[in-house]
Parts: sequence; structure tokens; C-alpha cells
Amino acid sequence: MEHALSHPSPSGSGHHPWRTIAVVASGVAALELLVLAIVGIAVLAKPMAKRAAVREAKAAPVTKKSAAPKRPILSRGAVSVTVLNGNGVSGAAAAEASRVRARGYRIGVVGNAPRGGYGRTIVMYRMGLSREGSRLAHDLGIGIASPLDGLRPRDLHGAKLAVVVGG
Repeated sequence: MEHALSHPSPSGSGHHPWRTIAVVASGVAALELLVLAIVGIAVLAKPMAKRAAVREAKAAPVTKKSAAPKRPILSRGAVSVTVLNGNGVSGAAAAEASRVRARGYRIGVVGNAPRGGYGRTIVMYRMGLSREGSRLAHDLGIGIASPLDGLRPRDLHGAKLAVVVGG
């Protein structure tokens, strides 16, 4: 009876070439594993460092920068208002100017808006005068005020605010 385990090597030394191949393959696999581990650490380290920095920033106490002191709101008598007719109804701007004057504002120009078709009455203000514009809108029961929209500063004829009468 023959046994498959007793194959002599061709060189006759009794050395098995598969053992050498296995040792070399194991060495190459270990080296590849080491390279993959290094690459993995390099790829993951950057996002993890960013997340840690974000967590640190969130945990750090917030120091509020001191805002520039607000300037005092101008008195109604110091605010001039241009009243413009934006609905095309004759006398609408004059009637609204009377309401504005009755609330203590100075009236500038009363006239027609550069365009018509305003669906509702609006208050507009020059840059830096949002609080005065909001107060005038509240005084007139209009509700909101906006920066100049559709009007140029020259359309206000020197006034600080404008009321455009709509439909």
C-alpha cells in the first residue's frame, strides 16, 4: 500500500517548498495589514480631529462681544416723513399726511410714488432708521416697515421715512 505523505523532495533534502511559500505569503500579508492600518489611521484621524474641535468649541464658554451701543431713537418731531400716493386715488396722500402729522411727525413732500399699484400702505425707511420706521408703522396701524424697496433715497426728498399709500 502506498502513502501520499511520503513524497521526497526532488532535491532529496527533505525540505518542503510549500513551507517557504507560506512563510513568505504570511510576511507579505502582515506587511499589507500594517500598511492598511497606517492608511486607515491617517484617513480617520482628520475627521475625528475636526469633530473633537467642534465638540471643544461647543463646550467652550461663549464670550459675547460687546455690540456697539445703539443710538437713541429719534423723537417723532425729529423725523421727517415723505408721503406718496401709490394707489392713484386722488387726495389719498394728503389724507395720510394729515394722519402722520397728527402723530407728531414732520411732513416732508406729499406727492405721487414713482409707480402705482401698491396693494397696501407701507412704511419705508433709510438705512439705519429701522426703529423709527417700525415705530411709524405701529403708530399708523400698518404693522410692518421695510428698507427702501422700489424707492431711491432721492425719492424721499431729504426725509428719513416714507409712507406709500396703497389700496
